[in-house]
Amino acid sequence: MPETLDTQVLAVVDPADVEADALQPGLRELAAERYVLVCRKGGRPSRLERVKAFVLRRPIEAVTLVADTAPEEGADVTARVEETDMVGVYDVTRFE
Repeated sequence: MPETLDTQVLAVVDPADVEADALQPGLRELAAERYVLVCRKGGRPSRLERVKAFVLRRPIEAVTLVADTAPEEGADVTARVEETDMVGVYDVTRFE
């Protein structure tokens, strides 16, 4: 079932580098000829949210997106995604 995720792109793996990176075999197959995006779920936190996360010792919730195109690192994006069999990995159907 499709869902919408607000994220901040932390890192982008180019399709040419997918084979060279130490990715799980299932992710490597899904990402063939596509970009792998490591993102912060929920988008860019405000200063108050960062202080609250630090005080409460809540880690960043990261998700992995696989997409045909890739925004720049640091960009805030909203993506329409479908969940995969792998935990925390989503297939992007479109960026909004």
